[in-house]
Order: sequence, then structure tokens, then C-alpha cells
Amino acid sequence: MAASIAYLGPPGSYTEDAAIAYAAWLNESTGAELSLHPAASISQALKDTQNGQAQFSVVPVENSVEGSVSMTLDTLWQLESLQVQRALVLPIAHALISCAPSLNAIQRVYAHPQGLAQCQTWLERVIPQAQLIPTSSNTESLKHLQVEVMAGAIASQRAAELYHLPVLAYPINDYPDNCTRFWILSTQPSPGGRYTSLGFSVPANVPGALVKPLQVFAERGINLSRIESRPTKRSLGDYLFFVDIEADASNSAVQAALNELRKYVETLKVLGSYSIMPISEHHH
Repeated sequence: MAASIAYLGPPGSYTEDAAIAYAAWLNESTGAELSLHPAASISQALKDTQNGQAQFSVVPVENSVEGSVSMTLDTLWQLESLQVQRALVLPIAHALISCAPSLNAIQRVYAHPQGLAQCQTWLERVIPQAQLIPTSSNTESLKHLQVEVMAGAIASQRAAELYHLPVLAYPINDYPDNCTRFWILSTQPSPGGRYTSLGFSVPANVPGALVKPLQVFAERGINLSRIESRPTKRSLGDYLFFVDIEADASNSAVQAALNELRKYVETLKVLGSYSIMPISEHHH
């Protein structure tokens, strides 16, 4: 099987930027040549790796402005064999792309809901006349520009280059330090590293259902860098928790914590121990 990376497509998405960066890093460090395969959704990208159609998946986990990507967490909870190999943090800068003669002429702006949310203040201030229309991807947004001259779209500068479209304003995100964290997953065991991610479900509505699992880490001096709750979808008030700890799962204190944790949770999934891949600003 040719080594390949499944990612949330279509080409021109920020996730493709992350996939390109990972492929370049892997090529430098191991000489492996990887091809990129766009998938229609995050869950499809992950399933392609789970069932062997791709060697890796690259998916967004969390944005610094908008928070967690629930589709990634929910899908990983359902799948059995995927392990995080690396994390990758990319700066996200949005461009307003349009064939309109000026910003005032823009009547509609198409964008992924995350893009709209991350540029909300700018849009209200600079083009308050524009109607905002959510789409399923940055690239889908760009397709509208070919037929609607007075429309704009929010996507990356690289997407504008790929589709040969003019950039009217850049960067337009409200927070200059906007970053997205991506995970690279495969069915191989995780390589180990400074961070470990886990998911667990707790017995519904018992006092201390979350306190006890968290104490397990606190008592051993293990720092939590993130905690996130997701509904289990079984019933209201029934939750899964996703936790990132700053330690390797092979560490004896972490092993002891995980053994004790199993007493208080229904299901525990260790998604892997990994490090964050250093990324240069210009990896294109």
C-alpha cells in the first residue's frame, strides 16, 4: 500500500495545510513519500485510516478561538484502533476572497461556520451590508465566487492561489493569534511524548463522578492541560470527558493513575502519547 494521508478536504483547506506540513516533516525525517487524499468529512478521514485505506489521518481537534472540534472527538470515541502519533499547531489567518470591484460592493459572504465566527467583528465593521451564508467547507465557499461577482468567501491565501481568485483583504480574523491544533492518527501504536490524550465515560449522575477521576491525576502531581465534555448521546446529562495530561502514558505515575482511574469510569480510551511537531511559518 502506498503511504497516504487522509484529511478533511477539499484541497485548499487548512487541514490540507497541516497534512502537507506533516508529509514534509515525515519526508525529511524518514524519507517516506506520502500522497494526500481529501475526504468529505472528518469522520470519513478517520474511518479511511481505521479500515486501512490510508496510513494516516490529519484532523482538527481544537481552535484557540472557537474551542473543540466535536466531530473529531465523537468519531474517535466510536472507533477502536486509532492512536495519536503527533500534534501540530498551525496559525490560521483568513482572507476575504472576491471578484467584486470593492469591499462595499460585496452583498454576500460564504464561509465555513468556523470562519464566519472567527471573523465576525471584522465582517460587522467593514462589510455590514453583506449577508453571511454558512457552507460546509472553505472550498465550497469559493465555488460561489465563480458565478456570483458580488459575493465574497473566507478561506486561506493558499486557497485563493489554488483557485486563481483575488484576495480583497488579509488577514481578517478578529484574533491575530488564531491557531488550530491538529492530530495525526494511525493504527500504529503511539510513539510516546510529552502529552497523553484520553477519553472516559462516567456513571451517570453520581456525586463526584468527575471529581474522583480528576483527583487521581491531582494526587500524583500530573497536570491536565485540557478537559472537554461531550454528550454521550444516550441520554441528557450523560457525558464523556476528553482529557489531555502533560505526561507520557509509559511513565509509572501515569500507569498507576490509569489503573486507579478504571475504578471510577465506565469506559477508558487512551488515545495515545505524542509530542507537538515544531512548525515553521512558511512550510509551503
